Amino acid sequence: MDWDKLRIFHAVADAGSLTHAGEALHLSQSAVSRQIRALEESLSTTLFHRHARGLILTEQGELLFDATKAMVKRLDAAAARIRDSEDEVLGELRVTTTTGFGTLWLAPRLGKLYTQYPDLRIDLMLEERVLDLPMREADVAIRMKEPSQADLIRKRLMNIRMRLFATPQYLDERGRPQSLADLSQHRLICQQTGAAQVAAGARIVNELLAQEPASTLKVNNYFGVLQGVLNHLGIGVLPEYLTPDFPHLERVLPDVESDEVPVFLAYPEELRASKRVGAFRDFVMDEVIAHRRTARE
Repeated sequence: MDWDKLRIFHAVADAGSLTHAGEALHLSQSAVSRQIRALEESLSTTLFHRHARGLILTEQGELLFDATKAMVKRLDAAAARIRDSEDEVLGELRVTTTTGFGTLWLAPRLGKLYTQYPDLRIDLMLEERVLDLPMREADVAIRMKEPSQADLIRKRLMNIRMRLFATPQYLDERGRPQSLADLSQHRLICQQTGAAQVAAGARIVNELLAQEPASTLKVNNYFGVLQGVLNHLGIGVLPEYLTPDFPHLERVLPDVESDEVPVFLAYPEELRASKRVGAFRDFVMDEVIAHRRTARE
């Protein structure tokens, strides 16, 4: 199979359109169409179903697209290793973590990393789905559990717990609970029980909902929970790592908290020598140390 035709096929399959693929490849639609027809003829099969709204892969097309995706990821990995042979820290670094940790802890601190490495381009992917690092869906991950893959380098960053917080304004108006039973007089702000989250967070939410709070606001991530708390809507279940950045929040029922949740940084073994990954790893470790110091103070 011709490498150039495979490259064009991958762009068409990814875009679902000859026109969009042509724009990305800087080729005319007719040139792209000719290459796809030639590839289909060489394979004696049909790769796309054509219809008015675009292109849909056939079963054979899906098989080939799976192969080209793996090829592209391997080529990206090779290109990253080649670029990392240079002395400078620059280029793209794809980082994945949860929406809560990414918005509440990581993103506000990235200014320091950019100050040190202004040419670094960070693609921050915030989602609860665990991306496949060995398949290069991301370069680095910060996860709320230890990764299971054997070919990953991992570093334990910290342990966190979920606790109860509210603003002094809300508590002055509605009173400060002295026991779990007092939650029946308050609005609880928490993650939706069906949302993707760590088991420890889900357990404490279910325990608190069992107290039958007077009202609830359920959100599918901790950033939304925090916004509700900051706007004096109620008592929120939030990770304790945000307390140094929001010192005005008041902890509610100090004896109530979740089990510990470990936070790990991980990246593929093949990126061990990557200068971008090393710079990000060292930055995160420094910030974790500073976070612990601030929390103690």
